[in-house]
Amino acid sequence: MTLGEPLVSMVGWSIQALEALGVAVILGGFVFATLRWPLELRRRGAHRAYIAYRRHSVRGLILGLEFLVAADIIRTIVVEYSLDNLVMLGLMVLIRSFLVFTLHLEIEGRMPWQPRRGAPRRSGAD
Repeated sequence: MTLGEPLVSMVGWSIQALEALGVAVILGGFVFATLRWPLELRRRGAHRAYIAYRRHSVRGLILGLEFLVAADIIRTIVVEYSLDNLVMLGLMVLIRSFLVFTLHLEIEGRMPWQPRRGAPRRSGAD
């Protein structure tokens, strides 16, 4: 057994932990949003409760996807480094980044680089 084998084994466990954490965050986001929905329904009404539900669940989804992307990057760079895996990683990151971008646009109603409505504009002289 060489020094590299324990390192690869440790990295493999780390990748599995990141993937499990990503899935847990996604599921947790949906559970949190679902449990909070009846409270929002009573306080805000049906339409606003639905918007709040979407926001809470999508935020969990976006955060969970970040953990999954990190696991894919580590797997490709450290464990399974090959041109095929690098191309697959690029495609997965591209698809997930597009998904995160569109989800952000949907819940915020603006492009990520645009200022929030009502937020003070910053001058370039800061």
